[in-house]
Amino acid sequence: MDSLCRYLLYNDALTALPETSRTADARHLLRADLTRRGAAWCRAQSDLIDGWLARLLADAMDETDDSVALVAVGGYGRQELCPGSDLDVTLLHDRRVDPTRLGRLADRIWYPIWDEGFHLGHTVGTVRQALALADDTLETATALLSARHLAGDRRLTEQLATQASRNWEKRSRRWLQAVATNVAARHQRVGEAAFRLEPDLKEAHGGLRDVHALRWAQAARAIVLDYDEAPLSDAYAVLLDARVELQRRTGKPSNVLTLQEQDGVAHALGLADADVLMADVAAAARRIAWTSDDTWRRVESTLAGPAARTGQRPRALGDGVVLCDGEVTLDQGASVGHDPTLALRVAVAAARHGAVIERHALERLTVVAPPLGDPWPAGAAALVVALLAEGQAAIPVIEALDHGGVWTQVLPEWRVVRSQPQRNAYHRFTVDRHLLETAAQASALVDRVGRPDLLLIAALLHDLGKGRPGDHSLVGRELSRTLATRMGFPPSDVETIECLVGHHLLLADVASRRDLDDPMTIARVAEALGSVERVRLLAALTEADSLATGPTAWSAWKAGLVADLVGRVEQLLTGQEGDRAGEGDEVTFPSSRHRALLALPGRHIEARADLLTVVTPDRSGVFSRVAGVLALHGLDVVAASAYSASSGEEGDEGRALAEFRVVDHIRRDVPWPRVVADVDLALDGRLALGARLDERSQTYDRPGPFSRRPTEASVGFDNAASTGATVIDVRTVDRTGVLYRITRALTELDLDICSARVQTLGPDVVDSFYVRDDQGDKVTDQAGWREIERAILHALTA
Repeated sequence: MDSLCRYLLYNDALTALPETSRTADARHLLRADLTRRGAAWCRAQSDLIDGWLARLLADAMDETDDSVALVAVGGYGRQELCPGSDLDVTLLHDRRVDPTRLGRLADRIWYPIWDEGFHLGHTVGTVRQALALADDTLETATALLSARHLAGDRRLTEQLATQASRNWEKRSRRWLQAVATNVAARHQRVGEAAFRLEPDLKEAHGGLRDVHALRWAQAARAIVLDYDEAPLSDAYAVLLDARVELQRRTGKPSNVLTLQEQDGVAHALGLADADVLMADVAAAARRIAWTSDDTWRRVESTLAGPAARTGQRPRALGDGVVLCDGEVTLDQGASVGHDPTLALRVAVAAARHGAVIERHALERLTVVAPPLGDPWPAGAAALVVALLAEGQAAIPVIEALDHGGVWTQVLPEWRVVRSQPQRNAYHRFTVDRHLLETAAQASALVDRVGRPDLLLIAALLHDLGKGRPGDHSLVGRELSRTLATRMGFPPSDVETIECLVGHHLLLADVASRRDLDDPMTIARVAEALGSVERVRLLAALTEADSLATGPTAWSAWKAGLVADLVGRVEQLLTGQEGDRAGEGDEVTFPSSRHRALLALPGRHIEARADLLTVVTPDRSGVFSRVAGVLALHGLDVVAASAYSASSGEEGDEGRALAEFRVVDHIRRDVPWPRVVADVDLALDGRLALGARLDERSQTYDRPGPFSRRPTEASVGFDNAASTGATVIDVRTVDRTGVLYRITRALTELDLDICSARVQTLGPDVVDSFYVRDDQGDKVTDQAGWREIERAILHALTA
């Protein structure tokens, strides 16, 4: 147990401990040792365990002369023993060992390992038996490629390692195909490491296992290109560092880097914050994924053989660009060092033909191709537009250019957003990938606009301001002006691109957070955009941006709101705003149907499809009570409006109208009869809403499919957004009864709620309320704002 003893002597506080307890305490100290990280930590733990297992074998042998050997395989064999790794060990013996004595020997080794809390993967057998098992099982065959001697008869270990390697090479075709199939299935099952909010550092596409697979393939035949080796090793080290620190912090074998652990892992690695960590992880994972994909594409082409190739002669695509067997390459006469548009022409050809850029051609472009300069040469902007117009086919091509450093010669500003994380559940991609996905979505919408080129360029640039100080829309607006001018667009087009980038959130925000029946809402959007052409371009950009963001960012409800807003703004800009008056009963609030209900005595509750309408004698808290009942039944409110009317006669308490549009994420049909019955009870003061919502919250307000950092609630005020009301914007973490709690706080301050817009952004909600004071006026004094903010924040934390 020399290795362990050296470690214990170094930590002299442990030298007095009994022999049986030293290993566990040494492991505990090793977990806390901040001088080692990543591979160094793994080697230290492997050394510690090596010495301990050697001593276990020596003690178990009782000085017999049996020929046995203890062998580390798999990750332990590679000396990559992470804090949560399994111990994979093989006990080899020759045929002369008595089976009964062999069983006792194995028990005296395995049981102490289990007692230490390790998860043990173990086998016992002869060299021939171990090799036979490897012949049938990919997992065993790959594990034996890293067989490493621990103790006992070294001759047995050498026989196993040598023959396992020979068998792997001898059956290389079979094993390469098996590994390729396994890699593809794992990618499909686990997804991307680079773009996940909480990536699997080991099993995902671009994870550590992809590098293991490449090493296994390399052991069969030389397939990894020389200039891929160093970048691949560097990327692997980044992920291994993060995995080790993750498992040290959690004490668990998990490989998923959860949100709640990202800050701690970043701190342990000496990084500024979790954003830096996740950018490093994304960049490393992308490097691994790209190298893996490129390598396995070449392997599969080799395995398929000449018969699987097209047999077509190389096809010249013009000016030195050639298409051959699914790859775009360069002929010898291509003027790589003199033509700044050559890389873009290669990219367009690859995307258009569903091909990849051949590796050596990409390397030539990386090393020799000149930058586009300022301004761009004629035709360069048209090539970028043509590339983006290919949609999803353009994404892997642009990422290949980015991998080689060519894309940042096209757009130097891209460096800031490359692999930049967006650490919220709303976005599913890093910033740079989101920009490419938005452009791909926009390519499917070009028939809706008169200037597809401006739509595609704006989609590519719209979030380029992220990662820089300041509001990313304003920063992006300035960047887009610079870039569009550099690309050679005329001033009027530059202004349009600048407008689209600067206002890329406008339609979605206004449609979901503002009252579309308020003339001020429509006027402000029309003033910001200025022309019908820009409105239509921005509508397409909004849809593309939302679709690229994530599954919760675009829905039929949101699409309908945006379409309604766009239609109203277009009519205002064309002088046809009065034409909407006869378009339908639901256009304005309150509509003629609502007024008919208000004229009836008593209480009326109507429920149909996703809409609940309540008309009742006016009293304090109608809005909040209905909102509370809807929350109690698990219904999410996406929009709500309220209205109060009085006959003006003395003693008339007036009439209240509240209408709620809801979404039921659990059931196909809303259980309206039960909801309506509870609304009646709540309005009569016979339902303990606060208590019931607290009980529901304890049951349902649990962590979602991923962990997250809590959102700090915020309250904002806007008196310019409406002609007759103050708009209060509230952002907070989603939980049961949020709308009820906020509106109850507003009611207690005698604020009349005219309407509400509610939207969920991942785990957060952004609610907007149009309110008036008890005199029917806007709230204009700062002291009143402070009291409202205090009441809302208290309600959200109570």
